[in-house]
Amino acid sequence: MIRSFKLGPRFPPVGTEAPPCPLSCSDPVPPTAVADVANPYGALFRAPGSVAFSLAGYIARLPMAMAGIGIITMLSETRGEYGLAGAVAAAFTLSTALLGPQISRLVDRFGQGRTLIPAMGVSVLSMGALLLCVRHGAPAWALFACAVPAGALPNMAAMVRARWAHLYRDDPRLHSALSFESVVDELTFVVGPAVAVTLCTAFFPEAGPLAATALLALGVLLFVPQKRTEPPVLPPTGGSGGGSGGGGSAIRIGALRLLTLTLVAGGVIVGTVDVAGVAFAKEQNMAAGAGVVISAYAIGSAASGLVFGALELKTPLPRLLLLGAVGTALTTLPFLLADSVRSLAAAVFLAGLFFSPTMISIMGLVERTVPAAKLTEGMTWVITGLSVGVALGAAVSGAMIDAYGPTGGFLVAVAAGVALVLLALVGQRPLLARTGRAKSPGAPGGAEIAGAAGAAGAEPVGRAGAL
Repeated sequence: MIRSFKLGPRFPPVGTEAPPCPLSCSDPVPPTAVADVANPYGALFRAPGSVAFSLAGYIARLPMAMAGIGIITMLSETRGEYGLAGAVAAAFTLSTALLGPQISRLVDRFGQGRTLIPAMGVSVLSMGALLLCVRHGAPAWALFACAVPAGALPNMAAMVRARWAHLYRDDPRLHSALSFESVVDELTFVVGPAVAVTLCTAFFPEAGPLAATALLALGVLLFVPQKRTEPPVLPPTGGSGGGSGGGGSAIRIGALRLLTLTLVAGGVIVGTVDVAGVAFAKEQNMAAGAGVVISAYAIGSAASGLVFGALELKTPLPRLLLLGAVGTALTTLPFLLADSVRSLAAAVFLAGLFFSPTMISIMGLVERTVPAAKLTEGMTWVITGLSVGVALGAAVSGAMIDAYGPTGGFLVAVAAGVALVLLALVGQRPLLARTGRAKSPGAPGGAEIAGAAGAAGAEPVGRAGAL
């Protein structure tokens, strides 16, 4: 990009006094400034209350990764019917996908404190009823009747991101915060399922879902009282392009719909890796190697997320999204060439390197294109899109594997990669227009110039770009 600069005299005219230097050459560089450059993640947690809400949010989001697999393990252990177990878990997952954005919409309208505890209460009571039904051999319809309202658990990943956005709006530290949250998501979905399955098999069948329910209650009860970092309830902004204004749902915003569909495509790749990785390992007579393949994707994604968040990038977010999409699509092709579990794990690790940067770019675009009064709902929609994509990828790739073997499953990932690139291409013009001259991640922003107001928990500076 060619920029114009206004040239001026390098030295003051003869006979005039030079303006005083704002900093003496002998003044030392503040140690915190050096530390922030060396460790941008350490700088995140200097904001009062940031460590507390981040830890509470991690506890409260673990149930999202534990509940589904916990239900499957519980019912397969007690009823011996995998079809019933999968159907009840699917009802729960579909319920979370439908109810999550609506709960987040209520959060944007009434605040986290007034919304999260009632939603958590509905989920906890319903999950408790489901466990009692399983324990006492209730009929199948009762399991579905309990699983649906149990899906009312709030999307805590979106709640935590909304707090970071409140603290660091228009601040380059927000890029690092969103990157950090992407890594936390990966850690959640690596640890959560393993803990749930272990509890169900090592203790008693209901132990996994019971632990998930207890963690949800504990995490929300620790998270809600932290009022210092809670985003304020903002009035709806005036109408703007894409139906973003007024009291309607955030999903009416065209840019948000596009970003949600983009993460659906990304989720299909993730779901395909999970299912096809297991099938490929079994075909190679190394069933235990499936865990290595799936973990390789998570490790690659987490590692790239940490690195990406530490970079000071000048590229506009829509361009970063396109680059990430192209990289993600290209790295699905080596799946078709893998001839061993080791080579597939290497290919999957390479693909994972592009997933976190793509997701982080999408979250950054949500923060810039969705009005602040609807930000929690907007983030929940894209996270829901990812979950829907994972489920869709698992279902479609499973059918393809049954018909054509693991290669058929990997072809689903390739097709999803093509769709991801096409969606990113379609979104370039509208996203660039909507973000306007908004700052790229890592670029100095207005909040940085204004000082540490955001880090101190002050009211956020108005967002850049026309919304």
